[in-house]
Amino acid sequence: MTIGLAVFSIPSKAIELEKLLMPGQLARAHSDIEADCTKCHDRTDRPRQRQLCLDCHKEVAGDVTRKTGFHGRAAATAQCNACHTEHKGRGADTVGFSPEAFDHARTDFSLAGAHASVPCATCHKAGKKYREAPRACIDCHREDDVHDGKLGTDCADCHETVRFKTTKFDHAKTKFPLNNAHAKAACFACHRDSTFKDAPGRCVDCHASDDVHRGSRGPDCASCHGTADWKQNRFDHVKASDYSLLGRHAKLACDSCHRGGDLKAELPRECNGCHQAVDPHSGRFGTACADCHEQDKWAVAAFDHEKRAKFALRGAHAKLDCHACHTGVLKQQKMPKDCAGCHGVDDVHKGSMGRDCQTCHKESGWRDEVKFDHDLSKFPLVGLHVGVPCEECHASRAYRDAPDQCFACHKAKDVHKGKLKEDCGSCHNPNGWDFWQFDHSTTHFMLTGAHVKLGCRDCHRKPDHDLTLSRECASCHRADDVHDGQFGRDCGRCHSTESFDPVLVH
Repeated sequence: MTIGLAVFSIPSKAIELEKLLMPGQLARAHSDIEADCTKCHDRTDRPRQRQLCLDCHKEVAGDVTRKTGFHGRAAATAQCNACHTEHKGRGADTVGFSPEAFDHARTDFSLAGAHASVPCATCHKAGKKYREAPRACIDCHREDDVHDGKLGTDCADCHETVRFKTTKFDHAKTKFPLNNAHAKAACFACHRDSTFKDAPGRCVDCHASDDVHRGSRGPDCASCHGTADWKQNRFDHVKASDYSLLGRHAKLACDSCHRGGDLKAELPRECNGCHQAVDPHSGRFGTACADCHEQDKWAVAAFDHEKRAKFALRGAHAKLDCHACHTGVLKQQKMPKDCAGCHGVDDVHKGSMGRDCQTCHKESGWRDEVKFDHDLSKFPLVGLHVGVPCEECHASRAYRDAPDQCFACHKAKDVHKGKLKEDCGSCHNPNGWDFWQFDHSTTHFMLTGAHVKLGCRDCHRKPDHDLTLSRECASCHRADDVHDGQFGRDCGRCHSTESFDPVLVH
């Protein structure tokens, strides 16, 4: 019996021993489980403590499972005792909640807009858990609901949290998307009696008073007008009448053409049908104005002159008025294709240079960069001739009447007095009179040795430059003959042209 008593007394002592080992009393909310440490602690699995807490706190466990609320949004592995400490005594605050420091964005109801400045007690009533605060807009704003519940209970579907007057309702999800001017209209402009369901959707339901057509065009204003403003006309003229409105035509009012008001009345389709009175060509260019003119304005011509007339208009030609060339009826007048056909009267060369003016002149102007290449003529300009003004040789603008022989221009400077004929170029270089190019070997007296360095006048001493000189050495070297003529007149038998010394040995 003594053994049995000892066995039954061990649990009681163990319990008392656990109390002695506790770091402190539990808070008042947990005091009823203070005697059973296993409610919160698992000696063999310390991380299981979190699950033991959730086993008791069912609402928090539900938040964690659904990942909603403050606890459901927290880290999935966070231990409860990281925030809620125990064993601090009966009066200890195990929650540690500070309204001023609490981040409401970590809950399911973020405080945005005007909500951020609302006192906590406005939504969290005394004596109620924080999780029991109302969440639906209507719970707080029922008195602000001007729609009397007709639009449901979720005010946020339409209104911003900054203020009720700011709306964000997506009207595009209805049967009537709000575009352009409609997007700026106040809700009550259309929903005047706060009726939103089955609201009228036809243009004429709201715009009957704006209809300048007095119903003659039907109830669907949108078939012609856009939502930006009444002047925006989106009537598909091509589809309805097979006549495209382009350029300035697109900006015209309907009654500019449909003057009688009857849109079904037949109108002329040719340009001339409407624009005959303003045709500056008086019909000479035909009735299809669009062949030449754009539809934006008359001054802009669209006629492709190069493609259709085989004559490109460039330079000064591009600036000409059509009538400058086309003086008669377009289809009857035959136009010349070469320059002289139009510019014959302007030709200062009197036809001497041919009919193709553009070989020398540019189309931008007669005097713009005249590009005549003299090298392609019978008289290429080389040497000093390059810098000579045209007028020096071309006394008239006929140009082709200019002489091409040296003597014609240089006769007055001919020191040979014509005895060497008229072709100065056979001896002289065009870079200057003193640059010789005469080949003396063609005279049967080749210049070798010291003779090469001599000037022409060293031998041809007479003023008239007579070329009929003797080829005998003595004719030039008589004064140098130390033999006084004893060995004859041919010095070359003993001496070379390099020098009189040394004497050649035979």
